[in-house]
Amino acid sequence: MKKFGSAIILAGGKSTRMGFDKQLLKIDRRKLMDSIINKLKSEFEEIIIVSNRPELYIGLSHKITVDIIKDKGPLGGIHAGLLKSSSKYGFVVACDMPNIHIDYVKYMKDKITDDSFGCTTKFGDWIEPFSSFYSVDLIGAIEDYLRSNRRSINGLIDQLKFSYIEEDEARRFSPNWDMFLNLNTKNDLESYLESLVWCE
Repeated sequence: MKKFGSAIILAGGKSTRMGFDKQLLKIDRRKLMDSIINKLKSEFEEIIIVSNRPELYIGLSHKITVDIIKDKGPLGGIHAGLLKSSSKYGFVVACDMPNIHIDYVKYMKDKITDDSFGCTTKFGDWIEPFSSFYSVDLIGAIEDYLRSNRRSINGLIDQLKFSYIEEDEARRFSPNWDMFLNLNTKNDLESYLESLVWCE
């Protein structure tokens, strides 16, 4: 099994705070999902999309899957993606994250030790669960965790050996922390679009 090569995009959320399905988000008239896929394709041979609406991706050459353990939030999506991964480690992002920093992705690869279950970034004491690597060796642990009615990604990570990148280290790549930006609400989206205008 190849060590790296798979990227997993979580697109199965309920999008209740945004008010519409975030899989359909558009930035400058282009689907954000298409932009994320194109960025990831520069580093990963395999793209896996976890969606509760797989019909949106009919005709794409990427792997499409749905949650196997239903209604368990993002951790359920990570589990479904890892089940489809042909690499030991899958890089996980969400469909509402517009800023993929490929240089940081490469840096994370170098930080993963052979005995760790993945690599993630710390923001103070908080663990950033997305833009992170997860090992397929986690599949059994995730299943046990979810079936015990727990669903916190950070709670699971705390129990296992992970490689961590500290905040000051990560800020060398993203001083304003924009590589972890999620567009969760319409206000988030409006603020992000305004920032793009100012950058032009």
